[in-house]
Amino acid sequence: MKELKIFGIVAVFTLILYWGVEPFAHSQMHKHVEGHGLVYDGKADIKEASKDRKEIEKKFWNDVAQISKLKGDPVAGEATFAMCAGCHMKGAANMGGVTPPSLDHAGAIYDKNFLIALIKDPALATNVAHKYPVGGTIAHPMGPVMTMVTAPQDIANVVAYLKAKKAGEVTPKEAYIEACSRCHANRYGHLTQLGEIPKTKSNIKTGQDIGALKYKEKVAEEQASLAEYLGTLPPDLSIMIRARNEHFMHVFVENPQSELPGTAMPRTGLDKEGMEKVMAYLEKTGDPSKPKREAVGPWVLLFFFIFSILAYLWKKSMWKGHH
Repeated sequence: MKELKIFGIVAVFTLILYWGVEPFAHSQMHKHVEGHGLVYDGKADIKEASKDRKEIEKKFWNDVAQISKLKGDPVAGEATFAMCAGCHMKGAANMGGVTPPSLDHAGAIYDKNFLIALIKDPALATNVAHKYPVGGTIAHPMGPVMTMVTAPQDIANVVAYLKAKKAGEVTPKEAYIEACSRCHANRYGHLTQLGEIPKTKSNIKTGQDIGALKYKEKVAEEQASLAEYLGTLPPDLSIMIRARNEHFMHVFVENPQSELPGTAMPRTGLDKEGMEKVMAYLEKTGDPSKPKREAVGPWVLLFFFIFSILAYLWKKSMWKGHH
């Protein structure tokens, strides 16, 4: 019994020390921010807006809500979407500092209200209006779409088309590439801001891989343009899932301003499926051994449980008659 009491005292002090160093200290250093359940209705934006922007945010999100109620026509939307297809395609060129995203699975990974808001006003939808003040010299790269698609019914039609024809089954990798990889590299996934790293061969005579060198040059140019546009080069996301906890990642991706006010990172507008797919890919590249580790875990705990019982019985047998 004496040993058990000593063990109990040590265990209690160890747990208190752990709580003070990890959970408590972390809570003091990093404020806890609640997410909004991937609901894009503008309530958070309106609440956090400054006095002079509150009315702008209110009107904008009220308009989004009204458009959301309209019945969209996918056929008419396809014709209108033709104005967008020139920029939003695989292999699109850098425009204004950033490469436009492919929308091949936009209907599957993005929220309907967010898509409506994005077409109506990209800066407000992505919550980076502070980067593009009215009368400023910098315009949002997607700004011209606001002059082409202005009628609420046109917006509803385009979103209906995206939801009907640009959806389908999407893999975690596809979701990550479309939502994140234009800005964030992932070296463990062999991805740069230009996509998958191509396989090239070294020249037999020189030993130099000219193709690889040319690709690195293109990536460097893309990263330089991106860094100038955003103010800094976005981090590689290879092990971000391990560097940050799951709650932080979900809230930050849902609305970067909530965790890092003033950041240039835009809100991506992922819905539940899109978020799950992106997180699944980040786990695959950043913590590939997690499934095996979780499978072995219960067996390790069972071993220690059985070992503890046997050790206690052995100790009891050895010390029998010595007390």
